[in-house]
Amino acid sequence: MTDLPGRENDPNDNPFAMFGNPEQMAQAMRQFADMLSAPQGSGPVNWDMAKTIARHAVVAQGDPSVMEGERRQIVEALSLADLWLNEATTLPSGVTNPQAWSRSEWIENTVPVWRKLCEPIAERMVQTMGGALGGAGLPPEAQQMAGPLMGMLKQMGGMMVGQQIGQAISSLAREVVGTTDIGLPLSDTAALLPGGIAHFSEGLEIPSEEIRIYLALREAAHHRLFQHVPWLRSHLLGAVEEYARGITVDTSKLEEQIRGLDINNPEAIQEALSGGNLLKPEETERQKAALSRLETALALVEGWVATVVDHSAVGKLPSAVALAETLRRRRATGGPAELTFGTLVGLELRPRRLREAAALWRALEEARGVDGRDALWAHPDLMPTADDLDDPDAFVRGEQAWDLSELERKPDGESEGEDKHEGGDERS
Repeated sequence: MTDLPGRENDPNDNPFAMFGNPEQMAQAMRQFADMLSAPQGSGPVNWDMAKTIARHAVVAQGDPSVMEGERRQIVEALSLADLWLNEATTLPSGVTNPQAWSRSEWIENTVPVWRKLCEPIAERMVQTMGGALGGAGLPPEAQQMAGPLMGMLKQMGGMMVGQQIGQAISSLAREVVGTTDIGLPLSDTAALLPGGIAHFSEGLEIPSEEIRIYLALREAAHHRLFQHVPWLRSHLLGAVEEYARGITVDTSKLEEQIRGLDINNPEAIQEALSGGNLLKPEETERQKAALSRLETALALVEGWVATVVDHSAVGKLPSAVALAETLRRRRATGGPAELTFGTLVGLELRPRRLREAAALWRALEEARGVDGRDALWAHPDLMPTADDLDDPDAFVRGEQAWDLSELERKPDGESEGEDKHEGGDERS
């Protein structure tokens, strides 16, 4: 390419100039090739393509590799935070290989969990889009003749949903600071993102080292729970999956939005597939129970993390109180990450009762000590319920002698805790 002024679009220098922006054309061709390369039976979404789209999007906005100095700072912060947590909880360390990731590395390492969370609703969207794109109103004999075409159209639907998922994950990657920002265990590895920490720090007049250590405390505290409370991971992810199964796709609105849609226009696709307008929960008792269980569990996790982090930071981080309030406001008001998660699984992921949960954990610590507080994580039937968040003092005063051996010997998954809490006060 020549550097002479006015020669940037010379077809002799750029033979593809007549086709428009070469980067956009190359992106469209890559996406089409990814769609065709999806193996049969690989599921409703081409996840390799979704991951590629997400990585391309974050790189386009700037995603430098983690420098050795940054990596060392993150590893040291996580190691120090983990040491401080030993004073605040009886749960052992969950940090075995602390890491510093770029945004692209975060995407690469969290996609397996996103796949588990997103596929229930993605499958519904792909099926609906296949019918809409293929003309679901055709007579049965015509639909049978068009079988191969229908399969290709479903594949195109999978590409479109995959593109939306890729764009959504890239949006999350641009603002997260670690692997536990949304309260769910997205990775078994404790890691922080220097780019995410820098973004979080914007506008805060707090030393960068304090911010880094405080965020490391939160990351390490989450991993203590996820690594050493055996039932917690499946409890949280299972509640999300259960809720997602009750989500339906607004078929008429989806059909209306994808008519005449140009699959080579990423912006149009992203707007058309905006989950907030297309996904709606069924108002069933099962759906409500899954949502209540998830919201309560998230609040308890976040409340416990806030409690042990505050305990660990006392006397060590002068700005801990201000940082805690910043994070509480961030979680309470929502933001791009929460909207993105709603797009992915049709769910607002917000611990609505964080303050109540934190107050309950503090009251338990005052009444029973750190050992007694943390002992509740031994079994889900010991955990506070949504009703207990309304009256934490009653829960603290109502300590009972629980026999875990009896809980585990009950047949058919029935627990002693459920017997003791008949009449609607189910402990889950």
